[in-house]
Amino acid sequence: MSTVESFGTELFLGRFRPGLLDPLPARALDADSEAFLTRLRDFCTDKVDSTLVEHEGRIPDEVIAGLKDLGAFRIRIPKEYGGLGLPGSCYLRALMIVNTTHSALGELLAAHQAIGLPQPILLFGTEEQKRLFLPRCAREISAFTLTEPDIGNDPFRMRTTAVRAADGSYRLTGLKSWVTNGVLADLIVVLAMVPDAGMTAFVVEARSPGVTVEHRSEFLGLRGLENGVIRFHDVVVPATHRIGEEGKGLEVALAAQDTGRLSLPAVSAAAAKWSLKIAREWSRVRVQWDKPIGEHEAVAAKISFIAATAFALEAIVEVTGRHADAGADTHMDAELAKLFASEKAWQVADELVQIRGGRGYETAASAAARGERGVPVEQLLRDTRIGRIFDGSTEALRGFIAQEALAPHVPPPTADPDYDFGPLTPHLRFVERTCRSVAQHLAHGRTRWAGELEERQQFLGRLVDITAELYAMSVSCVYAKSRTDPAAAELADAFCHQARLRTAELFGRLWSNTDDHDRAVARGVLADRYTWLEDGILDPSIEGPWIADPTPGPSRHKNLHRRVP
Repeated sequence: MSTVESFGTELFLGRFRPGLLDPLPARALDADSEAFLTRLRDFCTDKVDSTLVEHEGRIPDEVIAGLKDLGAFRIRIPKEYGGLGLPGSCYLRALMIVNTTHSALGELLAAHQAIGLPQPILLFGTEEQKRLFLPRCAREISAFTLTEPDIGNDPFRMRTTAVRAADGSYRLTGLKSWVTNGVLADLIVVLAMVPDAGMTAFVVEARSPGVTVEHRSEFLGLRGLENGVIRFHDVVVPATHRIGEEGKGLEVALAAQDTGRLSLPAVSAAAAKWSLKIAREWSRVRVQWDKPIGEHEAVAAKISFIAATAFALEAIVEVTGRHADAGADTHMDAELAKLFASEKAWQVADELVQIRGGRGYETAASAAARGERGVPVEQLLRDTRIGRIFDGSTEALRGFIAQEALAPHVPPPTADPDYDFGPLTPHLRFVERTCRSVAQHLAHGRTRWAGELEERQQFLGRLVDITAELYAMSVSCVYAKSRTDPAAAELADAFCHQARLRTAELFGRLWSNTDDHDRAVARGVLADRYTWLEDGILDPSIEGPWIADPTPGPSRHKNLHRRVP
């Protein structure tokens, strides 16, 4: 674990360190950043037909070319390597703009700049590699491959191999699935096992012999996402295309994820902000029982949740993003942010569908065809659902965060001085008390279960969720203080009250729960004890014409790689 002080890590240790967040660094959007965001906003407004993307399930080549011309693929690449050299805060704001145009655009840019080639090369590449690849990343699309048909969040079962040849090059063979940008990519970061060395990262040219995009995947949402299955068969990779040392591939992957993990909180915040707009507009004009639905308490509670959560997600992006730009250790903070934001964005989208009623369930195209404004609320629900799976599922993230919380730590630092957040101070006093309680429960869990504690995933998961709420409360108060706006303090106060109730519920289930019963029932299900309950139904599942076969060998399928000029 890093010895650099991290606010999120300190929370797990029972130490509330507001000085690690406050004062908030000045917003790092200079004139160049503002000018770029204005050009990007104008382009998305004038040149992107989001309805067409949703209908055809692809981003037109001219849109991708336009984004390249704007510099959207090189926002964070330093100027000396052909990039715009803009801060991470600008990149996050750019994601919010493109994602509310169409979610596939956000994934296109994030998969390229967050975990694609630019980050690994910037972090681990040699100077020669930076000068070779980074200028290409300004106009060429990159992808990152880790997942395989038989692995998800468990990379140590990886079967893709890279065997050293006598001339120093590598022969790479394997099958990678669910590769975002894989159908379009010119450059691919591939994780493979080098015999006697371990997991290693490589840059592979998509047009190399033996590289085949075998399938373009389609999903519940994110229509237009260029995600696919890629087979590598005896692909020659020069030694100069290895990123970092042999056996350091997982380190490369995790470091790239750390710097890019705020991408999902950014698009989640954008989704919540748009949801607030739609909820406000609709709840004011839709009348039921002689008054607008927003004046009915049941709907008012949903509006309040959406508004407060949108503020908290904006605060997460601003506070964590600015500290990341300033060089702070935001590893744990970003993991908590991703976990919290993806879960809450999904809940916000679900509540918005409920507020809109039948119109929330109807597609925007259908509503427009019958003469009403087409509001893509059902699309939002479909698109935000992936956030709980992408970039580390909720369950996996809880496990990763818990493992770090259980790791050895540095001695306690000097306590922060007293803090004053005006009317929000009581909420931070609650955070201070509660994080100590989290540490105490964690210690009690160690005593009770000893080496089996890591297997108590529900117990640890609740403590992680509590800490995520505390983190969101903290950044909301810091962000409200920085804005010096009574309206911001009102939203922070509302969010903190809601978060405190959720925290109490999680604590209530920490030791009084159905975990043991649930494990027993699950064992019964897996042992076919309850198969009689499945009688009387039909299974509409279909068998595909081919199954992704990880067995090495040349591809038997047409290459679906799509070259964008």
